[in-house]
Formats: sequence, C-alpha cells, structure tokens
Amino acid sequence: MLTIRFLGHAAFALEADGKQVLVDPFLTGNPTAAASAEEVNPTAILLTHAHNDHVGDAVAIARRTGATIFATHELATYLGQQGANAVGANHGGTVAFDGGTAKFVPAWHTSSYLEGETFVAPGVPAGFVVRFGGQTVYFAGDTCLFGDMALIGEEGLDIAVLPIGDHFTMGPRDAVRAVTLLKPKVVIPCHYNTFPPIQQDAEAFKQEVEQQTAARCVVLEPGEQFQAGS
Repeated sequence: MLTIRFLGHAAFALEADGKQVLVDPFLTGNPTAAASAEEVNPTAILLTHAHNDHVGDAVAIARRTGATIFATHELATYLGQQGANAVGANHGGTVAFDGGTAKFVPAWHTSSYLEGETFVAPGVPAGFVVRFGGQTVYFAGDTCLFGDMALIGEEGLDIAVLPIGDHFTMGPRDAVRAVTLLKPKVVIPCHYNTFPPIQQDAEAFKQEVEQQTAARCVVLEPGEQFQAGS
C-alpha cells in the first residue's frame, strides 16, 4: 500500500513497507512546507531538475540519512561534489532504489542551480515514472504540455502528479489536456499557490478534470496525504 504525502509546492513523501522516498524536497524556505528537513527520513530522493525550489534540502537530508539522490547526470555530479551519495541517469533509463524503481522521462523546462549569484549544475529536466508500493506514479516535474505524454501514459499510470501553476509550467487548461494524454486513474495537482505568479484555483481544476476526463482529481493541502487504492 502506498501513501503519498504532499509537503508543499512540488515536494512529496512516498511511503510503503516502512520505506520513504522523497521527491523534490524543497522544505527550508518554502512558505507552504508541511515538514522540516529534520523530520523526514528517506532511503531515496528523486530530483526532477536543478532549480533551487526542487533540489531544496536534498543534500542535507542525504548527508544525515544516507539516502541516495537520483537525478540527471549533471545535477547528480554536482550534488556528489557537495558530499551527497548521488546517482546520475538520463531520459529512458530506469534506476532501482530500496523497494522500487524510477524511470527518467522527458520534461520541457530549464534546469540550473543558483549558488549565490552564479548558475551551476546545468543539464536537462526530467519527470519520473515511479513504481513503488504496488502503484505506478508519474511525477511530471516542471514542464509544459507535450504530445509525448501519450507515450508516458502507456506505462499504465495509477497516479499523475502534475504542475498547474502556469507562468513557469503548464497551467490548469494545459494540465487538463495532459490528463487526456496520460490517462491516469488519479490526478494530484502541485506547483501552485506557493508564490504570487503561480496562484491558481485547484478546486476549479479538479472540476475540469472530472468533467472532461475519466480521472479522479485529489487536491491535497500541504501536510495532507492520499492512500493509493482508496
């Protein structure tokens, strides 16, 4: 059984069989964070791209817990230089962690880490198809709508976690179109209402998803969780 807990912005904790996996753990400095970096204890951390609001506390958490960070090659190399146990991979590749796997899939966005005034860790963004706790979950990361989401949908998605904030990612209208391509059973929106440019009405998005597609939309407030299969 898989439990997905929304930690705010685009950060999630997945829990199954006594194991925890974090996705994009931006906690410190996140005005919507539902946990601190000291409260999570993952065995694996998945990073979609290098922007600071997604890398977040990954290095500090990995150093403290011994968790392995999985990211695209350039970002993993950079994080390894910061003292984290990081494994790099790339689009189309699948990596294994304790209890599951994550397949890297494309995302259309940018990717760089800002260290002071300097951009470092260039590379490409990614999404993940995560198989864990008996479920297949797609984390789109930060992306626009793109046609090859139809191929990702062929993975047989139980859950799709999609950004809806607009401005930096696709907005609600395009996210509904993404659902029609991905064909998941459940949709969870993220990456909205953290900062002024990405204010959105998640309940209106839910209504559109459930009127226009066969998917169920679950809107989580930071700190709330969804038990897959429920």
